[in-house]
Amino acid sequence: MKSWPGYAALLLLGAVLDAGVRLFPADLPVWLPWEFSWPIYLATALTLGWFVRGLKVLPKAQHPPLWRSICFVAGVLSFWIVLQTRIDYYAQHMFFVHRAAHFVLHHFGAFFIALGMSGPVLWAGMPGFLRPLIKVRPVQATLSVLQNPVMAPFLFIGLLYFWLIPGIHTRVMLDASLYELMNWTMAINGVMFWSLILDSRAKPPARLSHLMRAALILVIELPQMVLGAILSLTEHDIYPVYMICGRVLDMTALNDQHYGGLIIWLPGTLTSFAAMIVVLVTMRLNEERAESEAA
Repeated sequence: MKSWPGYAALLLLGAVLDAGVRLFPADLPVWLPWEFSWPIYLATALTLGWFVRGLKVLPKAQHPPLWRSICFVAGVLSFWIVLQTRIDYYAQHMFFVHRAAHFVLHHFGAFFIALGMSGPVLWAGMPGFLRPLIKVRPVQATLSVLQNPVMAPFLFIGLLYFWLIPGIHTRVMLDASLYELMNWTMAINGVMFWSLILDSRAKPPARLSHLMRAALILVIELPQMVLGAILSLTEHDIYPVYMICGRVLDMTALNDQHYGGLIIWLPGTLTSFAAMIVVLVTMRLNEERAESEAA
């Protein structure tokens, strides 16, 4: 994205999408937004625009490997898919679809964004006036606290549990502003946590050693499994709000809840397993690199 014409085109495209959703909601294809969100649109478009510009600005030697770039773009697009296509409509009316969407925000998509390790590319592509705002001490201090080895797993599991407390979940599903806040917190927390875990660098400059990262993966695994098991095995409807919203698929409340619990339980476990493999592989590669440099 180059200078103001690029930003103007981005805003024009957003305005067209916004108008289309408002004027022709029933006529749009499933891959267009159900409820257009300017913050989500701008976050997605600017991120991809800065990424492309960063690749143009940086010399080839500083580009991430192609597979990392693919992971990053796929992760960003996965966020858009679950938040700004007809999937979001189903997520507002079916518990298991809602759980699948949050699995993408908190695990799958966030995992791939972190695996992309594209921070330097985004930094090179973003406008110069934004960089000092990111570097100011309050922002850096906040990031340091949120990625502290105690706070990071607490927030990762705490947010998962918090938004599923029955009373809170009911309120959120009936309030559009809280619903959007929930999605933002899950997405941002997922990216921050997995970026901490999947950093391929050794400590320093990485915040954590590889052994600490492996320990944090184990810390988050058991609470996820417990929550998934509770929702999968409980024989009463914990979230009657979906009866209020109106289920759009022919499914009983218990089946909907059980499938949602399985999504927390099984794919969440597989993501942790994949993260452990990445941590162990990068630890070994860093050891080999250190041995080679020592020799």
